This record gives sequence, structure tokens and C-alpha cells, in this order.
Amino acid sequence: MSANTTSGRAGRGRRRSSTALTVAMGLMLVYALLPLLWLLMSSTKDTGSLTTGFGLWFGRDFHFFDNIHAVLTYDHGIYLRWFANTLLYAVVGAGGAAFISTAAGYALAKYRFRGRTALAAIVLGAVAIPGTALAVPTYLLFSKVGIVDTPWAVLLPSLASPFGVYLMRVYALGAVPDSMLEAARIDGSGELRTFFTISLRLLAPGFVTVLLFSLVATWNNYFLPLIVLSDPQWFPLTVGLNQWNSLATGAAGSGATTTGFYPLVITGSVLAIVPLVVAFLFLQRFWQSGLAAGSVKE
Repeated sequence: MSANTTSGRAGRGRRRSSTALTVAMGLMLVYALLPLLWLLMSSTKDTGSLTTGFGLWFGRDFHFFDNIHAVLTYDHGIYLRWFANTLLYAVVGAGGAAFISTAAGYALAKYRFRGRTALAAIVLGAVAIPGTALAVPTYLLFSKVGIVDTPWAVLLPSLASPFGVYLMRVYALGAVPDSMLEAARIDGSGELRTFFTISLRLLAPGFVTVLLFSLVATWNNYFLPLIVLSDPQWFPLTVGLNQWNSLATGAAGSGATTTGFYPLVITGSVLAIVPLVVAFLFLQRFWQSGLAAGSVKE
């Protein structure tokens, strides 16, 4: 009787905790989805409906496709140029960062060399340094070597990912058995061949995870391109859309507002997040399968 009473109390306690967590998660979900819902609804409106209508519902008329046409054709299609620049920065920067992080993390995890512990500590310390704190020194350095206002000024910093190196070091420790590396060496396989033909396949889930994080960070990168780029032809979407937003709010030039830019800014933002959503959904399949496989290896 006593055991049943205790068990019933414990069950009610678990139900109360579960209800509280469910409510908290529901509030967080609403908090995360409301701005996205406002963005999608606003992208279907013209300037008049944006300034007078309710933000979380459609306007009087449906202007979504008109807004897309305006975004893609304004200023001889400068948005498409910004989109291509962002794609270049994201693919080259994120792909390079994922490969370099994988190789560096693998080396730190599987090779014994002098200074390895100190190097790992430096990588771990670099994770705590925000990228914005390095933007101005990076600009001064790139100015000395003459690559300011070129794509290299955005690409080169994107290749360095201390968090990716740290993550891959931890992942490689469990995913690549030392006995397998010893067997490959006994069979005459060189270190590079072992890495590219054997280890890289085992590290694929971690590689995809770092690639996903780097892709999101590079796609949303704003402060560094704002500092090192001044030619609009090399702007990424983040800086270009902010330029349009400055024109809409009067923050640029003479201070006169141009409210006609609001549909361009909002619809351009919607189009900008579509590739990220597609990439996340596509990569998530490999990411989740890799995490599930890694959880039962040891």
C-alpha cells in the first residue's frame, strides 16, 4: 500500500515536471516561430499594407510574386549578385573550414607529437574569443597585405574554425580506433592514404556536423564583411539587405526615408533563408544518423 502510494506520488511528480517542460518548450517554440511567421506574412504585402495592417496576417492583396520580381530586378539584379557572393563565401568557406577542422582534429586526436597538449589548449581557448573582437585586427592585417575589399578578406577568416577543430578532436578520439590505424600501417598504408580512404569515412558524421555549423555561421556572417568590404559588387546578402534597410529607414545618405524598400528588404530576407533551410534539412539526415551510430560504438 505504502509502495503504491509512493509510486503514485512519484508518477504525479513526473507528470507535473513533464507538463511544465512541455509548456516551457511550447513557449520557446512560439517565441522562435512568431518572427518567422511575421516575415512570411509581411512578404505577401505591399508598402501600404505593411504600415497599416496586422503583422501576423495577410494584407488586402497578395503581392508575394510581385515582391519577388522587384527584389530580383532592382538595380540590374544586384540581389542575385549578392546571393552568388553569399553562396561562394558559404560553400568555399564552410567546406574548407569543415575539411581543415577534420584534418586538424584528427591529427590532435591520433598523433603523438611535442606540444600537442598546448596546441589543444590554444584551440580550446580560441573557442571563447568572439569573432567580432578580431574583426578590426583582421582588417588592419588584410589592409597590410592588400586583400581588403576582395573575396579573400571574407573567405580566409571563414576557413578557421576553432570550435570545429575541438569538435572533430573529440569525435575522432572515439570514432577512429587506434588498432585500426596500426593495422593499416602494418599493411603498408601511408598516413595520407589512411586518412583519406579509411579515417575520413569514419569521421563523416562529425564532418557533416561541422559543415552544417560553419555553413550557418558563414551564411549569416555580417560584421566581418561589413568591415572588410566597401564595393557593393562583393557584398553578401546580410550586408546588401542592411543597405536596403538603411535606405528604407533613412539611416543612409540624406536621412530621407524610402518606405518602398520595406517589401524588398522583407522579401529578400525570406529568399535568403530558403537555401539554409534546404541545406539544414538535407544535412540533418546524415547528421542524425551519424550521432545515433556514434552513440552505440563504444
